[in-house]
Amino acid sequence: MSDLQIRKASAADVPAIVAMLADDPLGAQRETPDDLSPYLAGFARVTADPNQHLVVAVREGRVIGTLHLTIVPGLSRRGSTRSLIEAVRIHADARGDGLGTRLIEWAVEESRRQGARLVQLTSDASRTDAHRFYERLGFVASHLGFKLAL
Repeated sequence: MSDLQIRKASAADVPAIVAMLADDPLGAQRETPDDLSPYLAGFARVTADPNQHLVVAVREGRVIGTLHLTIVPGLSRRGSTRSLIEAVRIHADARGDGLGTRLIEWAVEESRRQGARLVQLTSDASRTDAHRFYERLGFVASHLGFKLAL
């Protein structure tokens, strides 16, 4: 994996990111890779916020993974900062070789560098393989998450 680069995403990476977001049963229901305009608008909002870190994993010039890390300052836990990991995706033909672990390790280290005291994430209840993956990396399923679609 020494040829792997994890770097800040650029607008040119958006099509590859969206394709990965759409490439699973859940994403296929909610993503529309044929119209990139809403994704490019979202990308502009993400890149304008210094607490947002959208990264891609690149090997041999090809985007094969992505992750979105948000740094959240707060008052709880004695005014500590926490981070939130979202939208972790690995290209179908790059799964199983440790790339997911590398991306999460990057996010944890970046969280430390940013002064976070806690890293949290959510995973859809149907993604049992992902749950095992996160638990193997030391994450604990300590909370029950709720969402309200608007």
